Amino acid sequence: MVFLNKYLLSSPDLKLEAPLFITWYQCVVTVLLCVLLKVLSTIFPNQISFPSIMLDKDVLKGVLPLSIVFVSMITFNNMCLKYVGVAFYYVGRSLTTVFNVILSYLILNQTTSKKAIGCCGIIIAGFFLGVDQEGAAGSLSIIGVIFGVLASCSVALNSIFTKRVLPVVENNIWRLTFYNNVNACVLFIPLMLVFGEIPEVIKFPKLLDGSFWGYMTITGVFGFAIGYVTGLQIQVTSPLTHNISGTAKACAQTVIATMYYHDLKPFLWWTSNMVVLFGSGAYTEVRRREMKTSHEEQKAKLEQIRTIDKEDGTENELMRK
Repeated sequence: MVFLNKYLLSSPDLKLEAPLFITWYQCVVTVLLCVLLKVLSTIFPNQISFPSIMLDKDVLKGVLPLSIVFVSMITFNNMCLKYVGVAFYYVGRSLTTVFNVILSYLILNQTTSKKAIGCCGIIIAGFFLGVDQEGAAGSLSIIGVIFGVLASCSVALNSIFTKRVLPVVENNIWRLTFYNNVNACVLFIPLMLVFGEIPEVIKFPKLLDGSFWGYMTITGVFGFAIGYVTGLQIQVTSPLTHNISGTAKACAQTVIATMYYHDLKPFLWWTSNMVVLFGSGAYTEVRRREMKTSHEEQKAKLEQIRTIDKEDGTENELMRK
């Protein structure tokens, strides 16, 4: 999806200066796919299962905070991708874990250990080294980096809000995907008007080109799949797990991008990627150990409570006898 989006957003073959329109269309495709699956589940109830997605004002309102964050996330992601290369896209958006720590403290009042904060420091160092090396190569886009930082913040916020909003849709990922994208389709319209993208789309020479809409629709299908998997991962794990796996995905994406575009990067450029990856991996290990210790402490307390309850029950039985 990233490679296809890069083509749609900044390909010299298209020259379509309408990133919000491209993103809006992907949300429309997601909504239409949800409706299609609902229809198919009605026709083939034994083969396909899909929840009720009748528009509910209360649900739309309850999901709205997440939708605002979601719109910001995919907009900043695409704007970052528009101005930076796919290879640098990983480093440009590498501060997601750092923002996850900051926002978890500000929103959820969750504190972080010094070791975990130290790992965030390593990630930040890798980020600045990557920016420096991109500048040394003469391909640095300041506006792209700014959008990357905003995208990192939005991704962290999206993970947190997804976890909080899931009960509104009865913890059903399909319903969340539908309502979230319906809200997004509406929210993008005034943004496209404000930034003057409607006239740009109308005068686009390839507006009736089938291959253009084919690329657009394919990215929409990928967006639909990624949105579902993202929500499911956050539901069954945690925002932290999602952010870390996203970092691993982005690392592989960087390697593929350098091979695909035949980019020759210097040693320090690759070092910045490895520093970010090391910091993210170290953070994961620190948090894993902390969560394991916390789980064992809770388990020990529970066993202690059960032992006390058992002893109290024995004493009461003796008294009754």
